[in-house]
Formats: sequence, structure tokens, C-alpha cells
Amino acid sequence: MKKLLIPLLISNIIYAQSFVPDAPELNLKSYILIEPNTNTVIAEFNSDSEIEPASMTKIMTSYVVADQIANDLISLDDQVLISEKAWRMEGSKMFIEAGKKVNVSDLLKGIIIQSGNDASVAIAEYAGGTERGFVDLMNAYAGSLEMDNTIFQNSTGLPHENHFSSAKDLATLTSDFIKRFPDIYSLYKEKQFTFNNIKQLNRNKLLWRDDSSDGVKTGHTEAAGYCLVGSAKRGDMRLITVVAGSDSDNNRFLASQRLLEYGFRFFATQKVLSANQEYKNINIWGGVEKSLGLGVLEDISITLPRTSFKDLTVNYNYSNNIQAPIEIGQKIGTLEIVSNDEIVFSTELVALQSIKAKGFFGRLWSKFLLWIFSLFGMTENGTN
Repeated sequence: MKKLLIPLLISNIIYAQSFVPDAPELNLKSYILIEPNTNTVIAEFNSDSEIEPASMTKIMTSYVVADQIANDLISLDDQVLISEKAWRMEGSKMFIEAGKKVNVSDLLKGIIIQSGNDASVAIAEYAGGTERGFVDLMNAYAGSLEMDNTIFQNSTGLPHENHFSSAKDLATLTSDFIKRFPDIYSLYKEKQFTFNNIKQLNRNKLLWRDDSSDGVKTGHTEAAGYCLVGSAKRGDMRLITVVAGSDSDNNRFLASQRLLEYGFRFFATQKVLSANQEYKNINIWGGVEKSLGLGVLEDISITLPRTSFKDLTVNYNYSNNIQAPIEIGQKIGTLEIVSNDEIVFSTELVALQSIKAKGFFGRLWSKFLLWIFSLFGMTENGTN
């Protein structure tokens, strides 16, 4: 198989470290570090194991509300009547009052910034009819996101024997939240919120320790230990980390910082393929055009150790003797990106234009020529 070196893939590369060390050793029950835009797991430990999510549950609570807002089922200006159940909730509070109305916008801030259990129940009752009904929505959303190791029993994260998630599932949820609801997600970087003349600070200390950090959510119970979903963006690269089971409040932030620094220092995310750019040109039989340009229809970026970008090569795999008609976007073969003799990315190689077939006699003549050429081994080699 012949490999073609494509210089454009290595433009603007930072030639940094000559090796990539192992991820830092951390005293945690589980953790994961991902690059969400390329869906790349950079480091993980017990990331599929069940954990008690504690207040990290509220990421799903706000996710459900964000989706309902996006679908015009509720609005940020809606006034929510606060129930006695919501007002009486134990644990962290926004300090809403029973019988009064609070708008959805403020309740979201109370959930996201102040981690209010009272705000979570209030908005759950409004959006789901009852908190139980809202929990059913939470689990339905978890299923649609393929969060296979997650079951919710409440909107707050208060302990329950059958309320659990995993580091990987929470990273998946956070990734989708950032992509789909950036406006609501932006609340996670707010450092404080004042409601009812009570100012409370965001419990996520990463917002003060790292200027690139813009979220996400802390969690703590006696059984869960100290947990955190964190996220930061530097340049075009975003990282999400989930740490669970830390032995102290401070150590969960230190662990998150170490993972984020490891990811940003030793890995990079770069665009390697551009949408609608021709990367291969092949012959077409029986078409009004004799050749067809192949490429991809969307920009493609990949995340790799920084040194792995030095000598990228590309393999093109497609069938021999492709015949018209051809539709734009039609899969013709596959494109593989190789680094250090390892396939690091594979995607469909598609037609960049449509080609109509010739008339009956034109197609017949093309098939005759194709048959003649095949007798002498003159047909195109479709793998290079």
C-alpha cells in the first residue's frame, strides 16, 4: 500500500516534547479527561465504574431545562410558583420562599451557580409536573445520550441507593451540553449570584485558579467524596475532566488542574481535513464527466499527542472502476490518517460533485472499454 505524505496536514504544528508521559497518578475512585470536539479520551481510570454523582446531577437538571427552552416548551421569563416541598429542601439552598414566584432564569442561576437543591426541585416540578415526572425526563435524556451507567432518582443529587452515574457518562453529558446549549452553559462560569439579598459564590474554585476554566459543577456527599466536573478552553482546544472520590475539597481541584495541564501540555487538537477540498481525483466510467473529485463534506479535526502530528500520512481506499451516475456526498471509499504506522482516524471518502450517466450507447461503449481494459490489467488501482 503506497502512502502519500500530505504537507498541508502538518502546517502550523508546534514541535514540542519528544515523548508523552503517562497521565498523573491521582488518589481518586475514578476520573476521565476528554477532548469533546473530537470525542477523544486522553486519560481515564475506572471511568465506567458507578459513582454517586451528588450535585453533579444538577448538570442533567439544567440540561433538561435548556433543551425545553430550546424547544419553546418553557422560557427564561416564565414565573414559577415555589412549592413548600421545594422551600423545605435540605442541603445547599438558593433561599427561595414558598408561595412566591421566581422566574426560570433565576432558578437556573440558583441551580448552576449556587447549587441550590430548592431551586432544582422548584424547576423540576415546573418542567415535569412533579419532581418524579422530571426525573423520568432526566433518565430519558440519559438514554438518548447513551449514558449507559446512569440512573437518576432525583433532580438534586441527594443520596439514594439507586442514584448513580459514571465519570464517562458525566463527561458525555457535559460535552453535549456545551455543544448544544452554549448560552445556558455560559452561566457555569459566573462566579457569584445574589438572590433575596443573599450573595453566594460559585463552589467551583477552578474559576479563580485558572482563567481558561469556564465550568462546570462540584459535588459532595459522605459516600461520594469530593467530586468535580471541570472544563477549560485554550485556543481552539477544549478539555473536560471528571474526578470522583477525592478525599478533600482542595484535592479535587488540584486533581482537575493536573489533568487539564497534562492534556493541554502534551496533546493538541488540529484541523487536518477541510470541507469540500479535493484530496483525490479518480476516473469515472460511463459519465458525462471523466473524473471525480473526492474529499469530505465537513472540516475534520483530530486530537493527538503533539509529536504525533509530525509525519502524518493518508491512505485512500476505494473500489475499482466506479461508474456513473454519482450523487454529491455519495460514499466512494474511506480515508485513513496514519501516524507512526497506526491508523489514528478514519472517515468516509465522498464524491464532491454529482455526475450524470451518459446515454444508453455511451454507457454501453464505456462498459465495453472497461471490459477490454480489464483483460489487460489496465483498470485503476483503487487503494493507495
